[in-house]
Amino acid sequence: MSPADAIKQLARETGFDDCRIAVARVATHADTFKDWIDDGCHGDMAWMERTPERRCDPREVLPGCKAVVCLALNYYPGRSAGEGYRIARYAWNDDYHDIIEKMLRRMDEGMQALGGTQRFYVDTGPVLERDFASDAGLGWNGKSTVQIHRQIGTWFFLAELLTTLDLPPDPVFGDHCGKCTRCIDACPTQAITAPHRVDARRCISYLTIEHKGPIPEEFREAIGDRLYGCDACLEVCPWNRFAQESREARFHARETVFAMKARDFLALDDDGFRTLFSKSPIKRIKRPRFLRNVCVVLGNTGGADDLPSLDRAAADPDPLIAEHAAWAVEKIRSRLAEIPHPN
Repeated sequence: MSPADAIKQLARETGFDDCRIAVARVATHADTFKDWIDDGCHGDMAWMERTPERRCDPREVLPGCKAVVCLALNYYPGRSAGEGYRIARYAWNDDYHDIIEKMLRRMDEGMQALGGTQRFYVDTGPVLERDFASDAGLGWNGKSTVQIHRQIGTWFFLAELLTTLDLPPDPVFGDHCGKCTRCIDACPTQAITAPHRVDARRCISYLTIEHKGPIPEEFREAIGDRLYGCDACLEVCPWNRFAQESREARFHARETVFAMKARDFLALDDDGFRTLFSKSPIKRIKRPRFLRNVCVVLGNTGGADDLPSLDRAAADPDPLIAEHAAWAVEKIRSRLAEIPHPN
C-alpha cells in the first residue's frame, strides 16, 4: 500500500468522511485574502491580520512541508431543535475542536510511522484551509465562501495535516455552483457582498459569536430568532439533498439546552452558564455575549410573558446585557401597543 493510500485508510478508520491530498504551495486566493483584510472585512478578528505570509503558505508554518492532507467530517445533526430560537447546527452539542483534535492526533501518529513530520489544525491555525481543500478535490468553495462537498453538502468540518511526506495530489473536483445564487439571496443581512466574498461585519455568525461589543441596531431585527450563529446560507444549498445525519452522537442536539425557552437563559449566572454549556463551543463566548444574543432574539420574537425576565436583565451589572435587554423591552412593548384591543 502506498503512503497516500495508507493515510486515506487511516482517515476512514479514525472516523473522517473523506480524505484527499493537495500540494503545499502558496494558497490559490492568497491575494484575495490580503485584499479582504485590507478592506477591513474581518471586523474585530485581529488575529487574521497577523503573519499573513504564514497563513497563505503552509511551507512557512512547517519547514519542509510538501503536502496538505485535507479531511472532512460530517456534523449534520438533523433539521430542527429548540423552541422559539435557532442555534447554528455545528454548535448543538460538544465542541468539534475537542473531538477532531483527538482524531488528528491519531492521524499524526500514523503518519509519523510513515516517516512524516506534521502540524495539524481544525480552523485553529494559520492555514487557508478551503483553498487547499478545493485543490485536493475535497469539494469546492461556494459563493457563500462555505465549502461544499458533493456527498455531504455544506454540513461538514474541515481539518488538515501539513506534512513533510511527499504525497501525490488528488485531482481537483471543480466548482459546481453554476448560476445558483440561493446562498446570496438567503443572507438576512446581505453579508455576501459578491460571489465568494463575505463582509464579516454584516454576518450574523460573526455578530453573534466573534463580535464582542453591542450588536449594531441596523442588524438586530435581521438576526430574527438566531441565538448563536446562522445557517441561512448553508440551509438553502441544493447540494444538501445528499446530506445524511452524522454518525457522531456528540454532534446531535443536547437535550438540556434545547429543552429551555429563550427567556430561561436569562436566569443563568456565570456558573449556570458554564455548566449548561460545558464542552460546548457556545461556552467560549461567555455569559454576557450569549445573553446579549438572547435579548436580541426576544426583542424580535418575544411577548408579554418575556417582559419580567427582560426587565430583570435590564438591571444586570453587565452593560452589554442591560442595554440589549432594554432594547428588547422597548421592541416588545411597541409591538404590544400596536395590537388592537376588543371594545
